[in-house]
Amino acid sequence: MNNLGLAGRIAKYFINSKLTPLLVVASLLLGFFAVFTTSRDEEPQIVVPMIDIMVPYPGAKSDTVNNLVVKPLEKLMWEIPDVEYVYSYAGDGFGIVTVRFKVGADPEDSLVKLYSKVMSNYYRMPEGAMQPIIKPKSIDDVPILSITLHSDKYSSYDLRRIAEVIEDEIKQLPNISETTIIGSKPKEIDILFDPAKLNAYNIMLPQVVQALQNANLSLPSGEFDKDNYRYKVRTGQFLKSKEDVENVVVAVYNNAPIRIKDIAKVEEGEGEIENYVQFGYGAASNQASKPVENAVSIAVAKKTGSNAVVVAENVIEKLNEMKGKIIPSDVNFTITRNYGETASEKANELIEHLLIATFSIVLLIAVTLGFRESLIVAVTIPVTLAIALFLSEMYGYSLNRVTLFALIFSIGILV
Repeated sequence: MNNLGLAGRIAKYFINSKLTPLLVVASLLLGFFAVFTTSRDEEPQIVVPMIDIMVPYPGAKSDTVNNLVVKPLEKLMWEIPDVEYVYSYAGDGFGIVTVRFKVGADPEDSLVKLYSKVMSNYYRMPEGAMQPIIKPKSIDDVPILSITLHSDKYSSYDLRRIAEVIEDEIKQLPNISETTIIGSKPKEIDILFDPAKLNAYNIMLPQVVQALQNANLSLPSGEFDKDNYRYKVRTGQFLKSKEDVENVVVAVYNNAPIRIKDIAKVEEGEGEIENYVQFGYGAASNQASKPVENAVSIAVAKKTGSNAVVVAENVIEKLNEMKGKIIPSDVNFTITRNYGETASEKANELIEHLLIATFSIVLLIAVTLGFRESLIVAVTIPVTLAIALFLSEMYGYSLNRVTLFALIFSIGILV
């Protein structure tokens, strides 16, 4: 006994310690807590920062964009630390460069380094090229939930108008990253100018465009304190309707304001359709005889690190609250994709397999080695797994197929 190594001395201490049962119970409780509170995802959260840089270059051919914008930008991107791949595309009037960093690189730090590199070399851009648009991309940009609105009494255009209101409500929920409406035609406001009236008031089209851009702004104007609250003030608002556009002042003539409606006809209608969505039932469904209905889908993505199950449940609960209010009673919604539900089901299934594997090993040890040895294994395996699950949550990992498979595999190594 005197020749025990470090591991042996630690084991001896805990065998004789009265704190050991308390530590075992505490470890199991922490493990149960981690199982119910750790965020669940279908796939592990792999951090691979990717950033798109789009450079508009009006009037330039693809060869010109490639030689003057894309290739120089590629060379600059390779100067940034931790860059692994650079992809590019040059088209007529624009160029796109996509930068992919190494796995595990900090997304915020990568974005800051790339932005600094681009803007510090902005003076090298050819004359006529516009300011680059920098947009980060993430694995979490993939939607976890897809809601399909469908009805046989509403057109796709009307369904899209309803979807836009629903989208605004969903965006107010916690941990919502992005929402996208798919299907039908977006709302479009057309302005048909009268050349005679433009000449009569001596108004040029660039002047009108500038007036519309200035009117379609919402800017912070300061803040003030009152009754222990701080209020932020914004001036201006975005143009939302035909009436808003009609009343934009573009000039002054004989001390009277000239509005858009004085020089043009404003029409509100449908824009160009980009995606088609229809809803129907397959041959195996008991509703297969129903005709195909007009439909619009809303795709919802969650924020990085949030629980897909909770986010999906919050959105569905909000939809049920809006039914009969924002969502008309004769418009139906169907959840056509729910990664939160599938993530929860797969996690529960693998946890069940984890318990079965533990029980099987305990039973096998009892048959081959004896009851006392199986009792030791019956305590050590759950305690070890519980601590592993708790530490996994503390380090920000999620419960997913890969981590749970790894735990099941580790049981054999542990024994």
